[in-house]
Amino acid sequence: MLYQSKHPLAASLSLIAIAVAQPALAQDASAQPADGQVAQEQVEDDLHDRRMDSRGTIVVTAAGLRQFDLLAGTSVVEGAALDANLDGQLGEVLNSVPGVSASGFAPGASRPVLRGFSGERVKVLVDGIGAIDVSNTSADHAVSIDPLTAESIEVLRGPAVLLYGSQAIGGAVNVIDKRIPRRVPNEAFHVDAIVRADTVSDLREGGASFDVPLGGGFVAHADGSYRTTDDLSVPGFLVAPELRAELLADADEEEEEGNLGEAEELRELALAEGKLFNSGTETWTANGGLAFFRDQSSLGVSFGVYDTFYGIPIRPGAGHHEGEEEGGEAEAGEEGPETVNIGLRQYRADMRGDIYLGEGLFEKLKIRAGYSDYTHTEFEGAEVGTTFDVQGIEARAELVQNPNGRWRGSIGTQYYFRDFFAEGEEAYVAPNRTEQLALFALQEYGDGPVQLEGAARFETTTVDSTFLGLERNFDTFSGAIGLAYDGPQAFRAGINLSRVARAPSAEELFSNGPHIATQAFEIGDPDLGVERAWGAELFARGTVGDFEFSLAAFKNWFDDYIYLSETGEEEDELPVFVYLQQDATYQGLEGELIWRFLDTGTFAMTADLRGEYVEAELSDGTPVPRIPPVSLLGALEASTGDLDLRGEVEWYGAQREVAPFETETDAFTFVNAIATWRPLRNQPSVSVILKAENIFDVSGRRHASFTKDFVPLPGRNISASLRFSY
Repeated sequence: MLYQSKHPLAASLSLIAIAVAQPALAQDASAQPADGQVAQEQVEDDLHDRRMDSRGTIVVTAAGLRQFDLLAGTSVVEGAALDANLDGQLGEVLNSVPGVSASGFAPGASRPVLRGFSGERVKVLVDGIGAIDVSNTSADHAVSIDPLTAESIEVLRGPAVLLYGSQAIGGAVNVIDKRIPRRVPNEAFHVDAIVRADTVSDLREGGASFDVPLGGGFVAHADGSYRTTDDLSVPGFLVAPELRAELLADADEEEEEGNLGEAEELRELALAEGKLFNSGTETWTANGGLAFFRDQSSLGVSFGVYDTFYGIPIRPGAGHHEGEEEGGEAEAGEEGPETVNIGLRQYRADMRGDIYLGEGLFEKLKIRAGYSDYTHTEFEGAEVGTTFDVQGIEARAELVQNPNGRWRGSIGTQYYFRDFFAEGEEAYVAPNRTEQLALFALQEYGDGPVQLEGAARFETTTVDSTFLGLERNFDTFSGAIGLAYDGPQAFRAGINLSRVARAPSAEELFSNGPHIATQAFEIGDPDLGVERAWGAELFARGTVGDFEFSLAAFKNWFDDYIYLSETGEEEDELPVFVYLQQDATYQGLEGELIWRFLDTGTFAMTADLRGEYVEAELSDGTPVPRIPPVSLLGALEASTGDLDLRGEVEWYGAQREVAPFETETDAFTFVNAIATWRPLRNQPSVSVILKAENIFDVSGRRHASFTKDFVPLPGRNISASLRFSY
């Protein structure tokens, strides 16, 4: 249950924002422009400005600062690019974006990995506010966001993501959805809809959204989606060679001891192929929203439900001794480990306001608030194993300055509260509460070719567990400064420097117990200190003739880096993982080159090359676990008015730099093809997308995944989708 905040200012943030908004929203209705004008102003003055290229890739900047470039390398997936890469989990949707991989725990749970960072160092946002779930606490927990009804998905990398929280050291993923309308439609109503199906998992899904102007500046919204999949088809063996050899050796040992049934079961697991058992999913969502527009101001609310049930593949051989008595004989009727499934439901309410304040010091007030009631249940067979309950609030208010000469900027405050409760045999984290209050500021100086930029954030964080009788308090300060140069032909280059501090999470502090879904016994450390990191980034992007490019190089130097390390020991027949602290370094490169080598006006050809490389190691020289390998993507695209054809080759290198007890992964190459057809010349919003992925049915494993040894990537997949707007 939520308890009274220690910060009255934070608890009343939404009420203060509405009170400030009332004068602006109460202006004479006769001053309201026509719907079309309102819509245009709202688009131009939306939360994020966008600059789109022909492929739908966009560069965005932080709200209120249209040239603020500390978000170097930021990209957005939307439109046709989003349709072509849709998946049930965010990590899979964004996997082809430079600098992005995915945790790939299971088809029902895959979180983005940015520049090698995951978990607590990657913030997942809904329109600038956290998802308020437990996807950051463990790789088997799904993100409670359905990409199917997203308008766009932003990938924010670089030092300025600290403006969304110090937990975003690695970056942030911001899903721009439609739950709170952003503009007044010109039509009597507006509909967006999509249906999809595929062969690799027998996918069947559909979603639709509706926006209706009600008059007087009010707009109503409703959306919903449904998705179901069966067990995933995979090429070759389910288990990796090292694990397969281990299982076959265990089978020989069981046979020598006379346990013939156990030996046969282990051999079947070692040689299994074709289908990933217990990997099906079922998800549905429903949302409704209402917004009010008046002149340059707007205020809106929404309420929604996210519900998913998905299987968790269990490591083959895990617990195969369960049920044995002291004499070594299995109990009658024992059939091995039961299935593990997760049922998740989140109720969420949101508010967004964009209030015009006039020509004084501040141009506008931006407010954003969200409340979440989240329940996550882990089932062992038909029995309830562990239940996680989370209630949380996150609120944000930002005052955007009117430009004053060469100065531009904004200041703001953010509040976060989470009440976490778990019960059951595998409640590996004690009940706890986290509360955080932050102040932040962004400033930019210069209107010429050279611009100086700065950002700062102060956080005070309390993490306590009355169950354990423990409370930790942390005060942290983070800052960033950048120098950028604007040249001809949209060329921009610069350097960013940052110092970021992150308080340890409740999971890192208080974990102590078996976690059946991840097949690990996790142990936290209540004495962990603040994690700090220096960061440096060089970036350049622009257009030279027919070429468009973007390139970023980065390095982070961590003091007291917090990480989860396998010890080689076992507890309750599970491998033991402990949270430790040690200095560490991350460094890498990412980039993209686009060559538009042919354009006749009715026919165009484009070549696309993307790549990324990350290297990370602890101060003792040990590699950081689960770092994605070097990867490259090359594509050739042909475009006409009605038909686009794209062929892709994705190559992922081998990863041999591994932590103790971590297995290596081999290189693999996927070949994909995409065809987008717009059958109605006068209705370009109607499109049919046919996609063939992993055409040659190659076996591959995602190194960032905890389950890479027994959850391979999907095999050959043919998918079809139909999207239309009206």
